Amino acid sequence: MSTNLYALSFDAKDPAALARFWGGLLGWEVDGNDLLPDAKTSFRWRFQQSDLEKDRPNQIHFHLTSETPEQQQETVARAVELGGRHLDVGQRPEEGHIVLADPEGNEFCVIEAGNNFLANTAFLGELASDGTQAVGYFWSKALDWPLVWDQDEETAIQAPAGGPKIAWGGPPVSPKAPKNRMHFDLVVPADGDVDAEVERLVALGATRLESGQDGPDAIPMADPDGNEFCVLTTPRR
Repeated sequence: MSTNLYALSFDAKDPAALARFWGGLLGWEVDGNDLLPDAKTSFRWRFQQSDLEKDRPNQIHFHLTSETPEQQQETVARAVELGGRHLDVGQRPEEGHIVLADPEGNEFCVIEAGNNFLANTAFLGELASDGTQAVGYFWSKALDWPLVWDQDEETAIQAPAGGPKIAWGGPPVSPKAPKNRMHFDLVVPADGDVDAEVERLVALGATRLESGQDGPDAIPMADPDGNEFCVLTTPRR
């Protein structure tokens, strides 16, 4: 039995404002400090209060897709109007993607039309992650999502029903932050055993942590690269 990916959780200084930015950009419904996903995405986004300062690029950044050059420019303009900004990460002028940051500095790219890797995904096309090949294999087994890319130590997985890909770029992997600003929240199916699932994740290479941000209703863990995630222990919609 596998767990389900319930949410991607963000640390945010102003959770409500950041939820409004991303809700407006993605076109997702805002529910308090949560975003409810569109029909092509199986997990929600949660924004949680944190005073943690951002001092390095995030372990995860986002790729938004475009069907036409005009749509790419419309997405960029909407992001800037909502409070985002252009970001220089050393990209070359001939590269087709446009790099931006949200109001709290979280990085994302608006990808050019015709990108084959992101075909048949969603407007939120990819969670592009810094990580090893081993961690891609771990998450494929943990979520029971098939590997859709496995070349040159780069990996990617995608839910069986489609939607965004989660990808790991392989070496070199940057030194991990003391705490990532984003983490996955997992839930066990209603007929599942939380303790047994935690044991299965440990057998796959995860470790249990002593504490986490989600409180007493979650078991804090880390994947083989040390990235934090939580197994939620109370029922969720």
